[in-house]
Amino acid sequence: METGSWIVIGIIAALIVWMVGIFNNLVSLRNQVKNAWRQIDVQLKRRHDLIPNLVEVVKDYMSYEKETLEKVIQARNGAVNAQGPEQAIAAEGILTGALGKLFALMENYPDLKANENVSRLMEELSGTENKIAFARQFYNDSVMGMNNAVESFPSNIIANMFAFKHATYFEVPEGETATPTANLR
Repeated sequence: METGSWIVIGIIAALIVWMVGIFNNLVSLRNQVKNAWRQIDVQLKRRHDLIPNLVEVVKDYMSYEKETLEKVIQARNGAVNAQGPEQAIAAEGILTGALGKLFALMENYPDLKANENVSRLMEELSGTENKIAFARQFYNDSVMGMNNAVESFPSNIIANMFAFKHATYFEVPEGETATPTANLR
């Protein structure tokens, strides 16, 4: 074989190794996004499990606020039944809004604020909300890495060849950006 043939073979081999490297990076980024979403799922499951307990404890105190409690449960059920990140993001926004209204109403019930069970549930829910916030941040960081790779040259060529798609950011819906607060002390 001539030297020119070896050079061509070397270039082709380098090109193949380069393409495999980019492909493997895209697979790794896609799996990181999936893992990050699963971490959010774990925290959302915990949140969804806490909400019925909270509603059960407060419903005796808040008999006049039945509509709000029903909206919280409906929003929770919608979030539990959401399929995929896009639906879950929208459903969680609705749930966050319903919880915010519940927390605001709870401020008007002094006996409720003093209840130890409510206090404990609120602490657990608050801790879970913090974990969800961190999981969302990690997820969005992972999405940014994936989307950068899908859009950037030359990895966008490989991404298009193998149908890698943009991932969806976990965004808080407009009007839901204020964090609900509950002062039960």
